[in-house]
Amino acid sequence: MTWTLGLTGSIGMGKSTTAQLFRDEGVPVWDADEVVHRLYGTGGAAVAPLAALWPGLLQDGAISRARLRQLIAEDPGALARVEAIVHPLVAADRQAFIGQAGADIVVLDIPLLFETGAEQWLDSVLVVTAPAAVQRARVLDRPGMTPEHLDLILSRQMPDAEKRARADHVIETLSLDAARAAVRQLIATLRDRLANA
Repeated sequence: MTWTLGLTGSIGMGKSTTAQLFRDEGVPVWDADEVVHRLYGTGGAAVAPLAALWPGLLQDGAISRARLRQLIAEDPGALARVEAIVHPLVAADRQAFIGQAGADIVVLDIPLLFETGAEQWLDSVLVVTAPAAVQRARVLDRPGMTPEHLDLILSRQMPDAEKRARADHVIETLSLDAARAAVRQLIATLRDRLANA
C-alpha cells in the first residue's frame, strides 16, 4: 500500500520548502503546478485540445498562460471548459506517478487541495502554516509582488484557519530546522500506521 499525503497551504506559508524537505528524506513528491506547466508547454497534452477551442492561446507551440488568464477573466464559461480538458490529464499524470513511485509514502503537492475536493481521495492532508505577518513579509519579498496583488490572491484562497481546521496534520514553517524535524516525525508516524494497518 502507498500512503497518499496531500500537501497544501496558502501562498507564502512554506509549501515548496516543505515539499523539498520530504524529497530530502527520500519521499517522492508530485507537484500539481509543475504538471500543469508541462501540459501547457510545447508538446504538452493540453496544447492541441485547448488550441482547437481557442486558437489565439497558441504561442510558439505552447499555451500562453497570459492569454489563458485573459480569456478566463473575459469569458465566464471558459474556466469550466479549460478544467474539463486539463483536470483529467492532471489526474492521469498523478495516478501514473503514484503507480511508478514504488514508495510507501508519496506527497501530492496540490495548491488548491480543499478547493478542488482532493481531500476525499487522499489518505491524509498536511497543511503548512505560519503567522499572517510572516506570510505577508515572505510574499511581499517576492519580485513584482504588491500588497494589492497579495490581497487579491488571498481573497481567492481558503483562509489559513479553515485549512488548518480541516487538515489531518499541520506543520508550522517558522524555522527550517523545526519544519525538518516535523516532517521527519510525520514520516515516522505514517510509516507506523502503514506497518500496523
